[in-house]
Amino acid sequence: MPWPLRWAGAAVGLGFCAAISLWAFEKGKDLAGLDIGGVHQELAELREEVARLRIERDKAQSLVNTSGSMMTAERSTQERLAAHMRMLEAENRALRDDLGFFEKLMPASGAETLAIRGLQAEVLGGQLRWQVLVIQPAKHAPEFRGRLHLTVAGLLDGKPWTMDLPDSPHDLRFRQYRRLEGMANLPEQAVVKNVSAKVVEGSATRAVQSIKLGGA
Repeated sequence: MPWPLRWAGAAVGLGFCAAISLWAFEKGKDLAGLDIGGVHQELAELREEVARLRIERDKAQSLVNTSGSMMTAERSTQERLAAHMRMLEAENRALRDDLGFFEKLMPASGAETLAIRGLQAEVLGGQLRWQVLVIQPAKHAPEFRGRLHLTVAGLLDGKPWTMDLPDSPHDLRFRQYRRLEGMANLPEQAVVKNVSAKVVEGSATRAVQSIKLGGA
């Protein structure tokens, strides 16, 4: 057959096939109940729903971040308040100590001579912590020059024991008062029962005070 007829026949065949295909697609769509327009609409609605959920998620995340920042700020404020309370408590203890110290400076009725006030001692892990206040109650008292002797007594290995503290005697030179304190190492197995303080001027003993350590 001449080629123009072949082309015409091919075109008619292709057109027929296309028509059959289109008919089959439409028929299949009807049988399956598909609605392309409805699918596109549903897809658009789903996209809108996804966008809305993303907005809500971002808002929720923002609230979480804000809450976390507020909690961090609250914890920081609480820590500052706790530190301030500790500082106030320390200042209160220092004021009480100073008050007790100055109360000890007040002379006893009729006392006009040198005296030992506020001898304190405690055993802390193999060491003795001590504190002594020496005063001259008289107004316009002359300068005192002397020495402070500190002695501990108790038991060592179950036997009576006495020891002068290291660096004892301590030089004293003051007019109204002098406060001394320190730490001293104790022998192992030592049990301190008594601590004594003695103020000496030249060869004369001017004041003596002793305390017992309860439970030692």
